[in-house]
Amino acid sequence: MKHGMKITTTGTGLLMFLVIWQLLAWIIHRPILPSPAEVLPIFFRLLFGELGLHMAASAGRVVSAISLALIIAVPAGLVLGQSRSLNRIFEPLIAIIYPIPKIVFLPVIYLLLGISDLSKIFLIAIIIFFQVLVVVRDEAANLHRELILSVRSLGAGRRGLFRFVYLPATLPAILTSLRVSVGTAIAVLFIAEQSLTTHGLGYYIIVETYQVLRYPEMYAGILAMGFLGVTLYFIINRFEFYFNRHLRLDDE
Repeated sequence: MKHGMKITTTGTGLLMFLVIWQLLAWIIHRPILPSPAEVLPIFFRLLFGELGLHMAASAGRVVSAISLALIIAVPAGLVLGQSRSLNRIFEPLIAIIYPIPKIVFLPVIYLLLGISDLSKIFLIAIIIFFQVLVVVRDEAANLHRELILSVRSLGAGRRGLFRFVYLPATLPAILTSLRVSVGTAIAVLFIAEQSLTTHGLGYYIIVETYQVLRYPEMYAGILAMGFLGVTLYFIINRFEFYFNRHLRLDDE
C-alpha cells in the first residue's frame, strides 16, 4: 500500500512539474525556456544517442564513487564505533573535514590525481564517505554491549558479529545516508564535469549546448541529469524498503 502511494505521489509530482514548466514557458515566451512539448521529444530521441552516452559516463562515475565510498567507509565506521580510543584520535579530524564543502578540494585532487575520471570519482566518493562514516560510527557506538556479548556467547566470531549484529543494525542508516547524499553527489558531478573532460552530462549541458545556445538540447541534458539523480534515489529507496520489510518479518 505504501509503495503504491509513493508511485502515485511521484506521478503527481511529475505532472505538477510539467504543468508549472509549461506555464512558465507561456509566460516567458522566449527561446531561453522552451516548453516540455518541445524538449521531451528531443530528450527521448537523444537518450538513445549522444545524450545516452554522456548519461552513461556520469552514471558510471557516480556508481563507482558510491562503491568506493562504501568499501572504505563501512568498515572504518564500524571500527571507530566500537573503539573509543581510535574514535578519540580521529574525531577532531572528522569534525573539521566533515562540514567543509568537498568541491573546494577539486583543484587539489586534480593536482594529485591528474585530470581524469579517477579524480572526479574520488571527489564524489569523499562526499559519500563522510556521510556514511559518521552514520555507521554512531550506529555502531550505540549498539548494546549485552547484544554483542550474547551473540559471542553463542560462538559467533568477527564474521558472525558482522553478519548478524553490525550489518543489520547499521544497514538502514547506511541506505538513508546514501539516499540523502545522492543529490549532493550529482550536483558536485555536474560541476566537476563542466571542464577538462569530453564526456558526461555536465560537459554536455554547459559546453555542447549552453555555450552554443542549443537551449532545447540543454534542457534535455538537465532532464537527463535529474533523471539520473531520481533513479539512483529510488534504487536506494527500494533497497531500504525491502530491507526494512524483511527486518520486520524476521522480528515477527
